[in-house]
Amino acid sequence: MGQDQTKQQIEKGLKLYQSNQTDKALHVWTKVLEKTSDPGGKFRVLGCLITAHSEMGKYKDMLKYALEQIDTAREMEDPDYLTEGYLNLARSNEKLCDFQKTVSYCKTCLNMQGTTVSLQLNGQVCLSMGNAFLGLSVFQKALESYEKALRYAHNNDDKMLECRVCCSLGNIYVQLKDFEKALFFPCKAAELVNDYGKGWSLKYRAMSQYHMSVAYRKLERLPDAMECCEESMKIALQHGDRPLQALCLLNFADIHRCRHDVDKAFPRYESALGIMTEIGNRLGQAHVHLGVAKCWLLQKEFDKVPYSFCTILTVKGHNLCTLKVHCLSEGIYRSRGQLNEVREQVVKFLQCVEELELYCGMCGESIGDRDQKLQALPCSHIFHLKCLQTNGTKGCPKCFKSSMKPGFV
Repeated sequence: MGQDQTKQQIEKGLKLYQSNQTDKALHVWTKVLEKTSDPGGKFRVLGCLITAHSEMGKYKDMLKYALEQIDTAREMEDPDYLTEGYLNLARSNEKLCDFQKTVSYCKTCLNMQGTTVSLQLNGQVCLSMGNAFLGLSVFQKALESYEKALRYAHNNDDKMLECRVCCSLGNIYVQLKDFEKALFFPCKAAELVNDYGKGWSLKYRAMSQYHMSVAYRKLERLPDAMECCEESMKIALQHGDRPLQALCLLNFADIHRCRHDVDKAFPRYESALGIMTEIGNRLGQAHVHLGVAKCWLLQKEFDKVPYSFCTILTVKGHNLCTLKVHCLSEGIYRSRGQLNEVREQVVKFLQCVEELELYCGMCGESIGDRDQKLQALPCSHIFHLKCLQTNGTKGCPKCFKSSMKPGFV
């Protein structure tokens, strides 16, 4: 199969895919992959297969095609193809929650001396790196990466990228418990979809609605949370988006838990866990087990909680989950009057706070208490907004402290 025929067949597959005939599209692309003699065409069809398997949640297959694509790019010795190939490797590992590999591949992309095409991909590279740092609970580096991604989006007038970054920023502020910011950013994403998204995939609307739903739940606006989650789930079901279906099921379960309706929460947690196990989302599995543990705590069935906690602690790297386990464990031991165990959990909790730098560099109190607004400075260090307001315009206290030589301390 030559270059022109390869191009025609790739376009045929794209039209089928866009009309939700996914199986037919995959069949066309797989045949192209078997028959084409054009390296550029092979690279492009592998890109189509990577995207399709990502959206279906078949992350191991996504990684398989990404590895084949990078081999093709190496044979072609083209810096643009190499950059795109490494980006797809980064994304594949991000989806499989192998965040250290994601960061490594992203750094490889950014270090490559490519042409204009490569530079246009840098925003997507920074977004993937930010998501990986967030998966590792390294909040400052995640914010730095998201800010870089936003700058690339603005410089290239890339509204799709801006939309995706806004959703990720909503996610980071959910974890830092500034829920007003957590709602602001996905609302901004939804505005971008409404203003510019006529020709976009519906997944962008679904994505913004899901992140809005999580923020509404955290703000205890449960009817709004349910409405947004239902909208997101509707689109996810229409498009066979298994990863988003799993996230929506988890959020539905969390909403029911917030309403103290554990009988409705449990089956949704179970369904979410089934999909997340199938697709390999280990971090999602940890969040499901955390929700289940909270349900057992609501019912005061403390003996059933340790299993969920042990499962959560097997997720390597995501220290925020570990911190939550120590916090909840402390509450259980305190209710039982086991003071030695309480002290042990408090020490472990404070160690996690220190490691994650989850404290304000001005007042020294933990970041993440409810109703405390946060502010990230241009250096991406995070403080309580009230502390920065009292500090005036003196700059970042953490940067100032780290720049002082030991002899002057």
